[in-house]
Amino acid sequence: MLLELIATLCTSLFAGAAIYVNLVEHPARLETGISAAVKQWRPSYRRATVMQASLAIVGLLAALGAWAQGRGTPVLVGGLLLGSVVPFTLIVISPTNRGLSDPNLDEGSSTAAALLAKWNRLHAARSGAALLALLLFLLHLGGIL
Repeated sequence: MLLELIATLCTSLFAGAAIYVNLVEHPARLETGISAAVKQWRPSYRRATVMQASLAIVGLLAALGAWAQGRGTPVLVGGLLLGSVVPFTLIVISPTNRGLSDPNLDEGSSTAAALLAKWNRLHAARSGAALLALLLFLLHLGGIL
């Protein structure tokens, strides 16, 4: 059960941080203007990557371990949902991240604004996957699943 609790903790931290970014940080950065938002996004993304990737990988590994110990299919599905954010980021979000990180990007342009909007939509998919994984873990720990 310890591994399932670790997976649940990692998932809740990931989901909370991801949802905060979508609902609070990103809208606040946009209020400062597109150029300032791009400038703030760059160090924020760089720092968040380490935290969120670590949480996703540790959560996935803990869930796989818990599942291997017989904790059930909901734990496996929750872990896979959480772990899916890593390849989703590397495959789907990376082109947008590269565009926002490009030193040649005109930071105040409509291109920059479109990239920021696209990034927020894609990041919301990560938030949703983590929230769904968290619900699975909580329902399983509560004996509902």
